[in-house]
Amino acid sequence: MKAKDLIGALALALLLGACGKDAPEAHGHEEGGGHAEAEEARKGEHGGRLLEQSGYAVELAIAEDGTPPKYQAWLYEGNKPLPAAAGTVEIRLKRLGGIAENHLLKPQADGSLMAASIVGEPHSFDVEVLAKIEGKALRWAYPSYEGRTRIAAAIAADSGIRVAPVGPGVIADEHEVQGLLTPVEGRVANAMARFPGPIRTLRANVGDQVRAGQALATVESNLSLTAYTVSAPISGVVLARNASVGSVASEGSPLFEIADLSSLWVDLHIFGSDAQHIRPGVPVKVTRMSDGATVETVLERVLPGTATASQSTVARATIANADGLWRPGSAVKARITVEQQPAALVVPISALQNFRDWEVVFIRVGDTYEVRPVELGKRDADQVEVLSGLKAGDAVVTEQSYLIKADIEKSGASHDH
Repeated sequence: MKAKDLIGALALALLLGACGKDAPEAHGHEEGGGHAEAEEARKGEHGGRLLEQSGYAVELAIAEDGTPPKYQAWLYEGNKPLPAAAGTVEIRLKRLGGIAENHLLKPQADGSLMAASIVGEPHSFDVEVLAKIEGKALRWAYPSYEGRTRIAAAIAADSGIRVAPVGPGVIADEHEVQGLLTPVEGRVANAMARFPGPIRTLRANVGDQVRAGQALATVESNLSLTAYTVSAPISGVVLARNASVGSVASEGSPLFEIADLSSLWVDLHIFGSDAQHIRPGVPVKVTRMSDGATVETVLERVLPGTATASQSTVARATIANADGLWRPGSAVKARITVEQQPAALVVPISALQNFRDWEVVFIRVGDTYEVRPVELGKRDADQVEVLSGLKAGDAVVTEQSYLIKADIEKSGASHDH
């Protein structure tokens, strides 16, 4: 765990501990397993919750062995089991956010009653049980929560917990590659001596910005014994000075190397079959290795040859460098976006956590947070497509989601199936 994450977790624990009224709702889920209610509910002979009233009882469980989760019930008069046909049972659930669902149980050959409808995860809701046994109307109501906690808004804000509504987005098919910055061809030139002779003055140093036509050196010609000026052929930065005052320049010898670095090539090395998927015109995000600075550009061309040493294909882009902060020879990495596909619902990768055997996110309703198992589709470096488990507009924890997970696990507000 990173230091800042550890500090955040400790801060949340201290804040929650100091504010009893905002402590988590740590109710477990009996039908599926363990719970943390103030008073342990009685269990029936099948291991379900025993609901008793007026001399009758309903034992209620969620059947999961070999079947998707479904409500199952057994009827009793006192301690005597009754046949399934002796009554009816209906389960009314209210999930976080006021979402209601009903489950009507029907008689089975084994003497129980079972619903045909599936109880979706998480099994976290307020439960109302309506039964009629031998003509007697019965009702029970109780909370059955899992994967749920309550955190006051001020505490959540202080802990860095952030939420955002779920909505549509774009999933990118991306390739991560590496490369080098190089000067643009045709933008490097030498300031050369026209006639041989001793160098009398030098007026620029490596790193200096010069303009086209600016005087850089004076050379005394051996032929005419008069001095002539060597000027900058282009505007740019002095990359090299290849002379010293008093030395003798040969005819055509380069005294200065100058490069226009206002833009640079990014030469990226593509290996293997990846080269078949990359085409000019696609977006490229370039990151400088030394400090993580980034710039976005577009791939201009894929060179026809193969780099001899690495046996890679070179893809080239150009970046603007008016401030001169990007330097030739610097190592870079780049993310080439080959394709962008729309998705109906996406969440940031940072929202994902593992909970039990699920990949989950946490939603917020008011000050209450609850786990949501999600089925995921395609993903890129930043976000992932959600195929099921969320609906548009759900407020999902996008930052510090691990704090929600830690608080739920600490409170015991989860159950084992």
